[in-house]
Amino acid sequence: MSAHVELDELDQQIIALLREDARRTITDIAGRVSLSPAPVKRRIDRLERLGVITGYTVALDHARIGPSIEAFTELRFAGDADIDEILAVVEQIPEIREVFTMAGDPDALLRIRVSDVENLKTVVNRLRRTGRVTGTKTLMVLDRWIR
Repeated sequence: MSAHVELDELDQQIIALLREDARRTITDIAGRVSLSPAPVKRRIDRLERLGVITGYTVALDHARIGPSIEAFTELRFAGDADIDEILAVVEQIPEIREVFTMAGDPDALLRIRVSDVENLKTVVNRLRRTGRVTGTKTLMVLDRWIR
């Protein structure tokens, strides 16, 4: 388990600004948190070094790119499957974007993005054929809102 990192109010403000727009400039962030650019840069570098900030990404509007479906699938495993076994089952399937292992029922929740319903069916069937998955429940996303 990772060590807890103490964040002060400025760290939290910087993180919030980067979450809004990861391409925001150091100068812009500095102006918004009432610091000069150099200490903001040092804080961001520190947050990266400590593993608080693990990367930067782009948010896509998949509907503009082409047909796509997002779904969540609950997975239930036979017996006492451990987390490594769950991850081994799902990491080979590129359509699975995120895996949340759970305490309780289900064992895992997957976020899946596919091109169409037929592709979703193929992914779910592939999961079911692993030999350890005893049950699935799939929910298709109609719309999403992100804070």
